[in-house]
Amino acid sequence: MSFHDRYGSDVLSGGRTHARPSLPRVPARPGLVVEVVETGYVGAIVRVEKAAGGFSMVLEDRRGTRVSFPLGPGYLIDGRPCELTRPGPRAQSPAAGGTAGTAPGRTASGSRRVADARARVARGSRIWVEGKHDAELVERIWGDDLRIEGVVVEPLGGLDDLPDRIAEFGPDAQHRVGVLADHMVTGTKESKLARRVMDDPAWKGNVRVIGHPYVDVWQAVRPAVVGIEAWPRVPRGEDWKTGVLRRIGWDHADHRDVARAWVRILRSVTTIADVEPQLSGRVEELIDFVTVNRH
Repeated sequence: MSFHDRYGSDVLSGGRTHARPSLPRVPARPGLVVEVVETGYVGAIVRVEKAAGGFSMVLEDRRGTRVSFPLGPGYLIDGRPCELTRPGPRAQSPAAGGTAGTAPGRTASGSRRVADARARVARGSRIWVEGKHDAELVERIWGDDLRIEGVVVEPLGGLDDLPDRIAEFGPDAQHRVGVLADHMVTGTKESKLARRVMDDPAWKGNVRVIGHPYVDVWQAVRPAVVGIEAWPRVPRGEDWKTGVLRRIGWDHADHRDVARAWVRILRSVTTIADVEPQLSGRVEELIDFVTVNRH
């Protein structure tokens, strides 16, 4: 496999020759997250194995897809170019993945946990959610995955300003926007706005708005996780969160009680199994949408 060298000669050198600085040599240890310069493929090293003409490594991306690449130059770690080398015998990974004597582990979303992974520098694409609680729940479950992918989750504060925010952002194929909307029902003002944004020819195909059926993201947490049988029904016109707290017997005097209730709910969530699939499926779809051009 050949690699395009995007760190080539200095075009301003005036024809003078200089010794090119050598790349840092990094052992290809299992669990290390690397990016392939030529293709943008990002994955964690699963193992190093002998191949024709030398050694290769197997990378696994967040979807579980595994691809082999030769050791050598042409890779980035935390955005910095390096040359990957064969690790010492003790660092070799068994075929099942993970370092010798340890299980690979899983993140809260169920993805394979990458040992000692650092957050990547934020990339161009974004996931927008309606409010602060939505962002905190997404971070709670998918935070490890999003940091490896370099995707930032930002609260919008509602959908009314979505067209202006999209126009200001200026999506394109490398800067996509995925939007998670509360209580998206066909025929509503919100659903029509979402369709208008996605159909705009200026960024068609680079914006996706996906709604979940819940009035509020609280309702996407499985009731049993917070010790109730079901989320109560709250009549129209009554503040939903206060109404819920009143009916389940939690303090509900003011916004401070609401904030404390959310902390209690959020702490009860530890894995993707603690939220309803109508939410988790939508979030996974958005993550795939904003990262699809990187792999």
